[in-house]
Amino acid sequence: MKILVNSVILSSAIIGMAAVSFHPSFASHPEMNGREFLTIAHRGASAYAPEHTLSSYDRGNDMGGDYLEIDLQMTKDGELIAMHDKTLDRTTDGSGLVKNYTLKELKELDAGSWFNKMYPEMASSEFTGLKVQTLGEILHHFGQDKRFYIETKSPEVYPGMEEKLLKILKDHNLLGQNVSSSKVIIQSFSDESLKKIHGLNDDIPLVQLIDYQNEATITDKELEDYEEYAVGLGMDNKKIDEEYVDKVRDHGLFIHPYTVLEKKDMKRLIEWGVTGMFTNYPDRLEEVVKEMKSSN
Repeated sequence: MKILVNSVILSSAIIGMAAVSFHPSFASHPEMNGREFLTIAHRGASAYAPEHTLSSYDRGNDMGGDYLEIDLQMTKDGELIAMHDKTLDRTTDGSGLVKNYTLKELKELDAGSWFNKMYPEMASSEFTGLKVQTLGEILHHFGQDKRFYIETKSPEVYPGMEEKLLKILKDHNLLGQNVSSSKVIIQSFSDESLKKIHGLNDDIPLVQLIDYQNEATITDKELEDYEEYAVGLGMDNKKIDEEYVDKVRDHGLFIHPYTVLEKKDMKRLIEWGVTGMFTNYPDRLEEVVKEMKSSN
């Protein structure tokens, strides 16, 4: 079934963003969480705590993140873990490829102390010894009351990643006829991975990530192709302009740029009409949203 981007009409009373101006051409889209603009906590509140740890995700939740972003890698014994890199070196005291280690071996690593060394101004004793988290552990920690923005990282390295992901989501009651698919958004730079997921379950909202080496450009044909399986696009916020945003939204697609850190950039992107953004500072983005709301 092709996702129909105009299948659900949102109420005019958009929670938290009613006073922020949006382009009238974007009148409807699949319901995500009853709010038109999304604050996406990038690897949790990763400016304040070690990325992809429960400390970071708890802060992302407390700071107003509508969705918590989870990057996935897969262990030697087929477990999905939350980690951005294919290697352990940057965010643990281990080294080498994730795929060469079992989950038990990864659980012996320290996934928090690196943050104290890298960002001494944000250091905390609670970060020392934090553990690598599985996707299942994170979902269990938050339950069905939270929403998750999950990325299949390097799926070509991990055969069967998509099937395992959908099984875990089903086991945690985040998929199914009686559960809103908007509890989970799945994104990837791999169109093959997203198309595979779409073939396995066409109710899950998918977002195609695009890696532009230079200034972003996009054709109507490309947008029509993305519409066949995705509800939105994500790209580097520094590569786009207002015309690009207009074009994506005119096709009824979400646009969620990454990774936005400064208030001035957040404000500019909202004024251009993006429908959400990834940030390491979800509290900062929430402040911008409130400021823009109060000024209208």
